Amino acid sequence: MKMEIEIISKECIKPSSPTPPNLKTYKLSLLDQVHSSIYIPVILFYPMNQSISHDVVDIVSQRSQLLKQSLSETLTRFYPLAGKVKDDLSIDCNDEGVLYLEAYANCHLVDYLNQPNLASLQQFLPQQMTFTDPVAGDYVAMTKVTSFACGGFAIGILVCHMVADGTAFSAFLNGWAATARKASEAVCPNFDAPSIFVQSDAFSKEAAMTTFAKAYKSGRCIVRRIVFDASAVESLKAKATSSSVQNPTRVEVVSALLWKCFTTAFKATSGLQKATYMTHSVNFRRRADPQFTDSSMGNLFWGAGALCMPEEKDFPYMVSKLREAIMKIDADLVKSLQGDGGLSKVCELMKATTETLTRVESSYGMDFIAVTSWCNFGMYDIDFGWGKPMWVSSVGSSGDSETVFPTSIILMDTKSRNGVEAWVTLEEEDMTMLLQDKELLAFVSLDPSPIK
Repeated sequence: MKMEIEIISKECIKPSSPTPPNLKTYKLSLLDQVHSSIYIPVILFYPMNQSISHDVVDIVSQRSQLLKQSLSETLTRFYPLAGKVKDDLSIDCNDEGVLYLEAYANCHLVDYLNQPNLASLQQFLPQQMTFTDPVAGDYVAMTKVTSFACGGFAIGILVCHMVADGTAFSAFLNGWAATARKASEAVCPNFDAPSIFVQSDAFSKEAAMTTFAKAYKSGRCIVRRIVFDASAVESLKAKATSSSVQNPTRVEVVSALLWKCFTTAFKATSGLQKATYMTHSVNFRRRADPQFTDSSMGNLFWGAGALCMPEEKDFPYMVSKLREAIMKIDADLVKSLQGDGGLSKVCELMKATTETLTRVESSYGMDFIAVTSWCNFGMYDIDFGWGKPMWVSSVGSSGDSETVFPTSIILMDTKSRNGVEAWVTLEEEDMTMLLQDKELLAFVSLDPSPIK
């Protein structure tokens, strides 16, 4: 039976207490300006986990009321999420609320998750994913709660990147869940970033995008879910260990192997062995001095750029190149981005990257890879009172032609926390070649059921 999802209700969940007048306009930080403003998606799947003696309809109704009430209470603390986009530099914290849709899926959750269609995941989000920035009047956050015939739930959430990166998004979700289950301690967000990383009218996002302009293309891309289980990760760590990196992390080894296999695929489709540049998003909250808390809102990350020349394809070497790039995102760098000198430092870093990439590309050609890691973000700890999620997913492509970064990787925890799910986006020809790579296939499962 084909899964069909029917919208049952649509409303806005407002904060339980009004936002004070002095907080009605939330100014973005310089780092919020620098990074993309698109919506970040995540979908949490929860089984019924209840005795059959309870009526499914009653349980769904009770959970629905609990989610709404706890979201309303949570929004008093995470107040910008209940507002609307004002312009490129600010949020109107008008308490209009989070768009909240309720829906019903005519199948059982386990049946769907036995073999989920990645493109169908879009249906669990409050709106279709696009790769365009929000405009004035758009919601900052939206959610869609879908109940299955068995009583299971899918909670799909979109939060605008203007106010949150992955860590901040996780803090919001864990805060909402803690309120729902009446935890003894509430998650209290910190909104200090705009006063530390000072906004600048002189910053041009369009100019900044030219650094990676050649990496953005319009075309049909494919998304596949490539899963490394715990034993595969341990094997890769052993293979990657060298005098340069004696304790590689799972994120480093998975990223480096995909980097290596991407370069092989690119060569097979283009006939050329080019240089490759991987930009890896690095959360710097705990790298700063003093540190930022995990509940610090905003975009507190920077991209670590690692460059490999055409002949450099040794796996341990690529791990060391990635480690070297990541280690540059340190307390000194974070300090240099703060205060009135932040803009000049951002421009200096972007200029240096542009000059390096232009020089290398003119000699060898260039392929780009963008990596974002959501590992260790605590997504599998999000418990609203009926247990932890059985699966946390990113979102598959609808297959539409859009202007996107066509070579991108999102890394997420597996439920065991020891493995890694890589959500890989590539152009069709490149994906075909990647999925034939014997070195990759020795370590992964392709689109496996997340509940087996």
